[in-house]
Amino acid sequence: MAKKTEVAIAEALKKLLAKKPLNKITISDITDECGVNRMTFYYHYRDIYDLIEHVCDDLLRNSLEGSRTLTTWQDGVLRMLQAIKENQAFFTGIYHSLEQERVIRYLHDLIAELLQEGIDQVPTSTPVTDAERRFIVDFYSYAFCGLALQWLREGLKEEPDVLVDRMSKVGSGGLQKAIEAFSEGRLD
Repeated sequence: MAKKTEVAIAEALKKLLAKKPLNKITISDITDECGVNRMTFYYHYRDIYDLIEHVCDDLLRNSLEGSRTLTTWQDGVLRMLQAIKENQAFFTGIYHSLEQERVIRYLHDLIAELLQEGIDQVPTSTPVTDAERRFIVDFYSYAFCGLALQWLREGLKEEPDVLVDRMSKVGSGGLQKAIEAFSEGRLD
């Protein structure tokens, strides 16, 4: 029953974001929309931002499952972008309502998690420090995050597979090449 309630609350927020900006949506609006009381909302979520994070996790983080390797990351990113497109009103509402830093941080961390798992698969015999690996992950995460946010800002006009194809052309093999470049550039 708890999962059904969470889904109903999430769907209510999505419906409301299609009609009005986040700063005009109250807990009462959400509970009225889905037919639960305020205490039920607070049983599941601390506030609207906690609800937003849970919805984003359900839609985006779960789309990356099974695609956390250097050879399958494109599938995960494609599913993530498809989820954004399928829930365009929700994500556009979030993007325009929250402070940009919060949105950027969330997407960056999500993509970084995916890339970190990929980079961890590179043989450890390659002499690259943890700080260098983190730099490589941050570099690609911010690049992919920036492209995804630009795509959202411009109204998701391109199909997700076109964007992922472009990312793939630039990013495929990039983690491995970056690690090799750092290891070759050592001054021993």
